[in-house]
Amino acid sequence: MPVWRITRLRGEYCVTWDEGDIRRRYRLGTDDPQEAARRAPARYAELTRPRGSTVRELWESYCLDKEGRSVVTTMKYTWKALEAYFGDVEGEAVTVAQCRTYTRDRRAAGKKDGSIHTELGHLRSVLVWAQKQRLIAHAPHIERPSKPDPKEGYLTRDEVARLMEEANVPHVRLAILLMISTGARNAAALQLTWDRVDFDRSMIHLRNPFDRERRKGRATVPMNDTLKAALVEAKEGALTPYVVEWGGNPVLSIKKGIKTAGAAIGRPDASPHMLRHSAAVWLAEDGHSMDEIAQFLGHENSRITFKTYARYSPTYLRRLADSLEVKVQ
Repeated sequence: MPVWRITRLRGEYCVTWDEGDIRRRYRLGTDDPQEAARRAPARYAELTRPRGSTVRELWESYCLDKEGRSVVTTMKYTWKALEAYFGDVEGEAVTVAQCRTYTRDRRAAGKKDGSIHTELGHLRSVLVWAQKQRLIAHAPHIERPSKPDPKEGYLTRDEVARLMEEANVPHVRLAILLMISTGARNAAALQLTWDRVDFDRSMIHLRNPFDRERRKGRATVPMNDTLKAALVEAKEGALTPYVVEWGGNPVLSIKKGIKTAGAAIGRPDASPHMLRHSAAVWLAEDGHSMDEIAQFLGHENSRITFKTYARYSPTYLRRLADSLEVKVQ
């Protein structure tokens, strides 16, 4: 349970906690209980975060600020690898040489460049955040191995249907349907709240308008009939503001649930990101334009869409191939 609680002061909600005999209370700027519940963790983290400037202290501050987000769960594991190298280093003092030493040692330990890229990427995120919060004057450059090319695997429509059948809990089935129907990223799907599901217009707003942080791939997309029916049913039994919930709490990760269901259908490589990739492949296979697919996926630049998905289109380079037709006598 959090050490803070939500109280009311003259009709407005506040985040409140005790420090010894002193009660701290700060306004949340809303009289809506659901919005207060969303704002409270970040507000409490901002007011109570550590103020040190070592990487360890900055990391702790970042995790407090992002409390409740799926990335924080992942960062618990990446920090285990990073701490020995960077924990006691001043945030501004991290060097390229230290990054290269880290990469060399992790490779020697058998870690792949993709994992190292992610680990050092988390370090970079913390330092950039610390600069924005004015905890350090500048964020040093973090050198990382090149990001590996994305995996090519995707799921067919039949495989996704069987994946949902094998999902043994309702929230995993709903999350699978939500991601495949909207192309949403894992975090966007799990952070979706009911106030951004517009049943009247059959639209879903994946971006939280109150979230000031830059988020990749969070578009506004229509919901199809199957997804709408599932969401209507889920809304009737909702216990929290979150669309994907379990036991009266928001869900931080469904990777294990999808992986278990994937193993049952012979696709142990199934993952939340593969659902987004599969949605894009299906759209390309059905002949939709790359510009439209880019909008649906929330890509800021359609070049990434062309590079990754154009080859799945039935019309991809077809006219050019036809121009090279040889008439055999």
